[in-house]
Amino acid sequence: MRRLHTRTARRRVVGALTAGLLCTFGPAAPALAAPAPTVAAPAAADVAPTVDDGLALTPPMGFNNWNSTHCRAEFNEDMVKGIADIFVEKGLKDAGYQYVNLDDCWALQSRDANGKLVPDPVRFPNGIKAVADYVHSRGLKLGIYTSAGTKTCNEAGFPGALGHEYSDAQQFADWGVDYLKYDNCNNQGVDARLRYTTMRDALLAATGTTGRPIVYSLCEWGQNKPWEWASDVGHLWRTTGDISDNWGSMLSILKQNLPLAQYAGPGHWNDPDMLEVGNGGMTDTEYRSHFSMWSIMAAPLLIGSDLRDASDATFDILGNKEVIAVDQDPLGKQGTVLSSEGGRWVVAKEMKDGSRTVALFNETGSAQRVATTARAAGLPAAGAYTVRDLWQHKSYNTAGTISATVPAHGTVLVRVSTDAKWAKNPPAVELGLDGGLLVEAGKPVKLTSTVTDLGRTAAAQVSVKLSGPAGWAVKATSPAGTHTLPTGRSLRTTWQVTAPKGTPADSYDLTLKASYRSPTGVRAENVLPLTASVVVAPPAGVSSLGDLPWLSTTNGWGPVERNTSNGENEAGDGNPMTVNGVVYAKGLGVHADSSVEYYTGKACETVTAQVGVDDEEGDDGSVAFEIWADGTKMAASGVLSNAQAAQAISADVRGAQTVRLVVTDGGDGSTSDHGDWADAQLTC
Repeated sequence: MRRLHTRTARRRVVGALTAGLLCTFGPAAPALAAPAPTVAAPAAADVAPTVDDGLALTPPMGFNNWNSTHCRAEFNEDMVKGIADIFVEKGLKDAGYQYVNLDDCWALQSRDANGKLVPDPVRFPNGIKAVADYVHSRGLKLGIYTSAGTKTCNEAGFPGALGHEYSDAQQFADWGVDYLKYDNCNNQGVDARLRYTTMRDALLAATGTTGRPIVYSLCEWGQNKPWEWASDVGHLWRTTGDISDNWGSMLSILKQNLPLAQYAGPGHWNDPDMLEVGNGGMTDTEYRSHFSMWSIMAAPLLIGSDLRDASDATFDILGNKEVIAVDQDPLGKQGTVLSSEGGRWVVAKEMKDGSRTVALFNETGSAQRVATTARAAGLPAAGAYTVRDLWQHKSYNTAGTISATVPAHGTVLVRVSTDAKWAKNPPAVELGLDGGLLVEAGKPVKLTSTVTDLGRTAAAQVSVKLSGPAGWAVKATSPAGTHTLPTGRSLRTTWQVTAPKGTPADSYDLTLKASYRSPTGVRAENVLPLTASVVVAPPAGVSSLGDLPWLSTTNGWGPVERNTSNGENEAGDGNPMTVNGVVYAKGLGVHADSSVEYYTGKACETVTAQVGVDDEEGDDGSVAFEIWADGTKMAASGVLSNAQAAQAISADVRGAQTVRLVVTDGGDGSTSDHGDWADAQLTC
């Protein structure tokens, strides 16, 4: 699935399909009087009734080029071979990655005189078999792409497999293909189960003639709930629309996939789309969350970044074998949600060895305490437990509490067990920081840190240090150490933090660090990275929110736009905000799911706006608008559709330090959910 860079092209494709989301956006094939005929299948004896074939017993791991290259010229034979080389040289093969997959644009736009697919001779001058042979020579496997329609999803319109399933499957097997991604564009209204089952049977028939087993990935976008019927059709199925390289998109897809845990297992996996790690649209903290949550969901791990230009941090994330082991655990359980209150998520996954992996995930824009217990995660009662931090690569003991202050958009991923040798590990220590990290330059802010012993054993020689950027004044105003910290007790230290006068409004790093010793003398430390925002007090009077600086934003597609609609791609590509024919000059253009946060400094009174779905998406889109003040919802619009005129919304925000404008999906999927905060104003 992939989006075009124009909304009009996307609407053309929607019109060509029977309903729903798109996995890849591109122009439709010409309308047909009837579906393309399906090539006759071999005798029934040649076709197995299920895919109980021993393939994909753990979620597939590999690479797909689309997220980083799309259909650009750099996608070619040299790139594919180069990725295979990097898999070997950088240790990714040893970590479990094995599939090097081609996406759309590998073929010519027309079949040959015999109806066969033709590899693009410019991109792949030696053909696909030569590429497969090279990938196989590196101990890896090759994947390929086509669509369950007359054309693929790219706007150029490459040949799809509808009506050519058996011929195409045989070509793939003859070339040595090991994995097929089967998209959903230009399907001419043919029933989804029929489209995908026909290709399943074709792949099985081709396997019978070549001995080449092929993993089958249904890129059906979750349109027909494939998790309910596809376990005997394919090995994995897309549960959502396309992912985009931003926090809002990743978060939306995560929330759609989490409830489907019961449908995943060895040989049949929920697929929330490829990884964006390393593509540049998120921070390393957000990419670690992305990788952690895909792993605890037992999702396929298909790298979507160009590894030829990847940073060391990207390789560190993608190559974390302890996290990969969570994804690849042979029990095959997808993690389940234990709690999600206030954006503080606890997700637990049962492991084959009896341990539990627990993700403490913070979707919010500020540090949050996220907590559970070993018993809640499914472990039996015990005097103590071993907790292994899978990003720090360190082990601790706990009396049963699993808790951490998790940075904004961060994830703490731990593996918890009833290991009898727990006492050899130092006690787990939780760090916390109370007080606002919103700082006006030149004005001191008071903070309180806590160091809490979660272990069964006491922590000794405990000290804590808060540090900030060069030039900032950070001073402890109460004791910052203690000789002994017993189980369940906390050391509380007050601090005064001052950013120098003239410090520009921006985000700045703070670090809270605790050092201590276990009863056996083992030295340990815990580090909590934090972000402080230097803010400017809002002006007195009435201001347009489209003109004021914000603290943070998340957006489903593209950036939040000031005083225009949301364009879904680069900043500044929106149109005049228009709701039901009325044009507005000021406000914010967003795409669900979206959040825009402002600093109000307890100095403001009201937020008002005219809200609605922008006209640029035609008849598509439904959203709901909310205004929050210091974590409390103060106003809500209810669900609004494209057919409705803009609705007035207002909220009393007196005494609030921050105000957040939220837009959520109206319940029918977030495609085309363009919301306008028209004439949005803040009165202070």
